[in-house]
Amino acid sequence: MAEPIRVVVTGAAGQIAYSLLYSIAKGDVFGKDQPIILILLDIPPMLPVLDGVVMELQDCALPLLREVIPTDKVEVGFKDIDAAILVGSMPRKEGMERKDLLKANVAIFKTQGAALDKYAKKTVKVLVVGNPANTNCLIASKSAPSIPKENFSCLTRLDHNRACSQVAMRCGVSSDNVKNVIIWGNHSSTQYPDVHHAKVNVHGSEMAAYDAVKDEAWLRGDFISTVQQRGAAVIKARKLSSAMSAAKAICDHMRDIWFGTKEGEFISMGVYAAGNSYGIPEDLIYSFPIQIKNKTWKMVDGLPINDFSRAKMDATAAELVEERDTAMDFLSQ
Repeated sequence: MAEPIRVVVTGAAGQIAYSLLYSIAKGDVFGKDQPIILILLDIPPMLPVLDGVVMELQDCALPLLREVIPTDKVEVGFKDIDAAILVGSMPRKEGMERKDLLKANVAIFKTQGAALDKYAKKTVKVLVVGNPANTNCLIASKSAPSIPKENFSCLTRLDHNRACSQVAMRCGVSSDNVKNVIIWGNHSSTQYPDVHHAKVNVHGSEMAAYDAVKDEAWLRGDFISTVQQRGAAVIKARKLSSAMSAAKAICDHMRDIWFGTKEGEFISMGVYAAGNSYGIPEDLIYSFPIQIKNKTWKMVDGLPINDFSRAKMDATAAELVEERDTAMDFLSQ
């Protein structure tokens, strides 16, 4: 048996974590023969809830789960970890300006970045889920200067999965028959779900998504807005956020980091934009098409970008620049 790896989940008493922890503990993410020590980090008022989550994980009697450590201390939470899934963030409350939300989250992710820098392995893979995910990820990375920027990513896989599913339903195929959709930019309503490079397998023959869907107006209209607004639509219907699908996307994202993407396929994740070939400002965490091998990601370069896509990619970049600049002001205070 391999040595156990140490995985921390923040916001571990929350909704998304509740859907996520079982999948991690049973081997769906890091492999069926990889023992795990799970560290559950949350704020002090949530510790009693965490105790209940620990009991449940114990009661699942999962052979790979070696230990569960609940804590409210970053020095315990981030010590010698191999993977960090940062789910916890300050949620937007009614009447709250985005600026106020950014300020609260800068404080959280500055602290967590510094703790990663001080206590975690330098090889740690960090996935930021808590919103605004791209900018929170950038702050965490800047606050952990000794950990390579490439080790930080933010979650746009949920948007990617939503886009795949919409195309699949439209074509009457299962979602594994759709590949190479791209989410560009911010995990927000400005993100751009792009299917110009996507392929759909219909009855055994692979074709371009535009040819499979045969409805350009939908692909350039309702499809994009449906994916952009999906989180809000779930909240409206369920009165709670999309925890189940977010947890599934986190598992997909981390599993791909650990085991790589399929040959000839790419996925979407928010990564450090330095050295990109798409004219996106470099000091951002921006979602690109990504391939992963040996736990190392690389951008899929040189895809042709038409004017329609260019405008959408630039609009979401502009939002990220504005968010970054606001966050950096708070960071320097």
